[in-house]
Amino acid sequence: MIESQAGDKLDKTEQRGKLIAGIGVLVVATIINALLAKYAAIPLSDIPGAASVYPAVAFMIAFGLWYGWLGIFAAYLGCFIGAGMLNQMAIDINLYFSLADLWEVLIPVAAFRAFGADVSLSTRRDWVILIVFGWLLNNLVGAAWGSAALVLGGMMPWSGFFNSFVRWFLGNLLAVAVLSPLILKYLSPVMRRTNLPIGSYGSK
Repeated sequence: MIESQAGDKLDKTEQRGKLIAGIGVLVVATIINALLAKYAAIPLSDIPGAASVYPAVAFMIAFGLWYGWLGIFAAYLGCFIGAGMLNQMAIDINLYFSLADLWEVLIPVAAFRAFGADVSLSTRRDWVILIVFGWLLNNLVGAAWGSAALVLGGMMPWSGFFNSFVRWFLGNLLAVAVLSPLILKYLSPVMRRTNLPIGSYGSK
């Protein structure tokens, strides 16, 4: 009986610790994403939140691969705050505009999990999955969604959609092609040594 109570208490303590750690990851990742979205983006348009060279997306993808839904939600919040609120975007537009960054992270996370890819990019197959789902498909979807959101929100006309889409895609592609391999290759082993092992939340 005593052993059972002690075990239950230990389980509750462990669960509480994981909850606190998860909240901490969400908060820290959101802050980093928001600051990068606001201050590290190199704008390619004068429209708030529009196409830019966007280093934040590489970190958002990494957080998503490391921490699963925590990282995915942090990408949405980081975009909402950094690319939206801090650029005075209307809240009603920002609510659906920020889903662009969520798709850009969700797609590679789902692919890495579905195909059992290693976030440390240890094999050629891991690289192929990253390129297809973490460079190309996700940013095509994100660029299309974000540009359409700006049009539907009245921030630019439909005639500007294609130009925005191309610049958004190329800006993101440049950022992830340069930064994602470095972040995943060299920081993933470090993240595995933390108290939040990658396999507990995100990909392996």
